[in-house]
Amino acid sequence: MPVSFRILPDRGLVYVRYSGIAGARESQLAFAQYMQHPDCRPGQKHLVDLSDVIGFENDYGRLMELQALKAEHFVGQPVETLLAYFAPGVAAQQMAAFVLRSWQGRDEIVARVLLTEAETLAFLGLPERSIGALLEDQF
Repeated sequence: MPVSFRILPDRGLVYVRYSGIAGARESQLAFAQYMQHPDCRPGQKHLVDLSDVIGFENDYGRLMELQALKAEHFVGQPVETLLAYFAPGVAAQQMAAFVLRSWQGRDEIVARVLLTEAETLAFLGLPERSIGALLEDQF
């Protein structure tokens, strides 16, 4: 599956990883699984790793449905949600830019597109300098 997630409950973090051609349908399924996960909590920070994305489906209708589903989950919560999109490549940056536009004007969502692992982790308030180090500490 080109999208997977892992919840790090002790860090209040959800790590989401996309690879290859990112598709809205797979994203919808993964997000639905996340919402049903017993460790899903309001206000969890999201690190969305787009470093292995080489493209994304241009199904804008389905992408908007996905964003609406996410908005139902994030908006109206008593805490804000940080969304960090690690997007070092051109395709990843294009995908992240599209998603970022859908969060404009939402006070509950603080979303950023970041180009390096270190700045992505710093934005989320994490001390690690690489995603590998962050995930390694969880075993």
